[in-house]
Amino acid sequence: MSSSPRRARLYTAALSLPLVFALNALPALADPAPSPVPPDRASTTAQNGVALMRVVVADQSGVDRLAALGVDLAEYTKPVDGGIEVHAVLSPEEARSLRDQGFDVRDAISDQSDHAANLAERRQALATASADAVATDTLTSLRAEWFTSLDDQRFLSVEVKTTATDAQTVLTATWDSGPGTAPDSGGTATMSRFTDAGQYMYHRFSSPLPITATPTKVTVTSNRGGSITVPVTKWLGEPRKAPGKHYVQDFVDHYMDPTELTDRIVSLSAEFPKISEIVDLPYKTNGYRRHAQAQFGTGSGSALASTFYVTSKAYGSEGGNDVGVALVNPGTASAPLSVAVNGKDVVVGLATDASGAVTSTASQVVAALNGDSAASALLTAALYRTSTGAGVVAAAPATKLTDGLKAPASVSRQPFQMKALRIGKARNGSKTGVFLYCQEHAREWVTSITCVETAERLLRNYAHDADTKKLVDDLDIFIVPTINPDGGHYSMYDYNMQRRNMVNYCAADGSDPGRRNSWGVDLNRNFSVGSVYDGFNGGSTACTSDTFAGPSELSEPETRNEVWLTEKFPNIKFAMNTHSYGGYFMWPPGAYKTAGRETLPRTDLGTEEYFWNASNHILSAVQGWRGTAIWPGRTGPVVDVLYSAAGNSADEFWYNKGIIGWDFEVGADIYDQATKQYRAVGFQPPFEEGHEEAMEFSNGQIGILEVARAYDKDKQRPGSKLVVTDKSAGSATFTFSVDEPANVYYTLDGSRPTLTSPKLTSAGMREGAAKITVDKTTEVHWFAMDLAGNIEKNYKPDGNGKNYNKQTIQLPTRP
Repeated sequence: MSSSPRRARLYTAALSLPLVFALNALPALADPAPSPVPPDRASTTAQNGVALMRVVVADQSGVDRLAALGVDLAEYTKPVDGGIEVHAVLSPEEARSLRDQGFDVRDAISDQSDHAANLAERRQALATASADAVATDTLTSLRAEWFTSLDDQRFLSVEVKTTATDAQTVLTATWDSGPGTAPDSGGTATMSRFTDAGQYMYHRFSSPLPITATPTKVTVTSNRGGSITVPVTKWLGEPRKAPGKHYVQDFVDHYMDPTELTDRIVSLSAEFPKISEIVDLPYKTNGYRRHAQAQFGTGSGSALASTFYVTSKAYGSEGGNDVGVALVNPGTASAPLSVAVNGKDVVVGLATDASGAVTSTASQVVAALNGDSAASALLTAALYRTSTGAGVVAAAPATKLTDGLKAPASVSRQPFQMKALRIGKARNGSKTGVFLYCQEHAREWVTSITCVETAERLLRNYAHDADTKKLVDDLDIFIVPTINPDGGHYSMYDYNMQRRNMVNYCAADGSDPGRRNSWGVDLNRNFSVGSVYDGFNGGSTACTSDTFAGPSELSEPETRNEVWLTEKFPNIKFAMNTHSYGGYFMWPPGAYKTAGRETLPRTDLGTEEYFWNASNHILSAVQGWRGTAIWPGRTGPVVDVLYSAAGNSADEFWYNKGIIGWDFEVGADIYDQATKQYRAVGFQPPFEEGHEEAMEFSNGQIGILEVARAYDKDKQRPGSKLVVTDKSAGSATFTFSVDEPANVYYTLDGSRPTLTSPKLTSAGMREGAAKITVDKTTEVHWFAMDLAGNIEKNYKPDGNGKNYNKQTIQLPTRP
């Protein structure tokens, strides 16, 4: 067993006196030429006593001899030319004695001077750590905003980052109550330390604080001495203007199952054929159907070993529900185990012993059923979960298998034809496309009626509302109200908390009837970017997990339909995936690897600013219905404000197609002024609340269409300027200010900036633009380009033009 250098330094204890005597008595060994101790180490060894020394012996017997005689050997040996090198802790006298006895004692590895150096290093480290522990931290303000929500109640949201990231750091926020008031006149609150995947993110209020007046400034102080005062700005824009007097809305009056939803968009297309059509998506789902099953035995306690279950080969709706199984005690002694089939009725004659007692075990009955050709054509049999099958089964009357499905006959049991409603005056690919899709997760009932409401508003207002006409004329809109029709039916009629689709990928030990609510694939974990199969967090490979990512990426027809739509119609540049609940507005990246919290590549600064800028417009539209505000802390990249969602659709579209994709989580928490508590609304709130959520987030979907149209019509070139933030004799720091969301490309070496030049980056998560430092007089060249491709000053970065921006940063002369 070898030891590391760090471990080797532990072997610095002195040898005992009796060992010195023993060494003096050692007989001579083989007589290799001794190697002198190097002068620089010899003096150190003499001055400082014991040292860890290299000793070379001829073979293993020499090592054994040293060990037998009590030499203090480190646990280290290695072959070298001429023998084996071992390490021993020796005093100067002991080293001389070994040499006198013929040992090849070589140089020291470490001695007491190393020990002293280590102690000094340790003291310095402790001193540095102690200094760090009491050093004043630096605070960076990320956001400080006030906003109003339902009933015009005011709230304060603050986010601050500290350089002292340890758990003992406490940040306290105080704010004023308006212009001319004292700094702490509004209130004081301790901020919460927000961590994710073991990484410090920032400090914040866990929930926005209710306030009574509109603050103008907030001061955050740290128990480590840091302090920062920043202005408090208003979150979300001014109220949207009311729609025209002929604008109609509010078209949903109940939760709809996926059959109703699909029928609704088909009827809408038939009613408005000039501005809409149905697109049949190519991959049919598995359908709202299950194989029929029956279980024999309770599966608990002593009955576990006697429990088994059977599953029909045909789906229940296709004959599986007609299959029956009976376990019969023949009532005679010494009867053999038998299987008889009459049509779809299977009768198992149980074996008995000489006294007439049943002897057939669960494993024997399973084998008999699976081994009988007529029975195995109808069903398969399996032991229950962890059952050994060694228990004797009990007789059971004829039992019909059942798929357990409860939806009415109006819900087809066949593979489902998913459909998209395409809305637009020019549906030829020439207009910017927008993909609005809902109910990836079955239990999220509000989302699907949100998509239907949006479709109704667009089509029914086209003829008499100018703003709606602009959207339909200038965009190509695709709406899929239910991405998960099979799971949606199951959620509504069988198990309301169903999240996934209905496909069962479990093996026999996970497929008994008791697990029927645990099957299916989480469609928003089944995509190919940042998936669990790529090592990202937030998905599962367990077939009964609510976040089961499927057997492989894009294994499900539902997810392949989404990808197909974006490939068939490459004009799609925007997408919105509507989920519930909690009130979020999010964008990529949506996944990270837990180790080091390694996220998918973050969007560049221009795109990030575009997301933030659009959020103001879109969330103001949401707020316009009944005043609901989506919190600033629930707005941002998925990984920053929610969690890691490996293999989600927004990442699929952004990283593979460049589609600007958002995620809504409808159903914002409601603040109860009586209890002073926030109340979560859940996946399926009473329809009165669900209706309100659908109305306000349909407003938000209309807001997304307005953002997309503005993008389509954007011909305005961005403008930018260089801003010096700090200058001294030795360096200068600067950044760029842009009048709209745009990327800035720059050079510092006098060359022409191009689209391959460095881009202005973010200073950090939620921190805005980074600052650039130069240490000499520098001429900076740059230009800005927005997301629509408009370039500042009509500059041609791929040509020979010189009308890019120039500015010299002159450093002061050193004294």
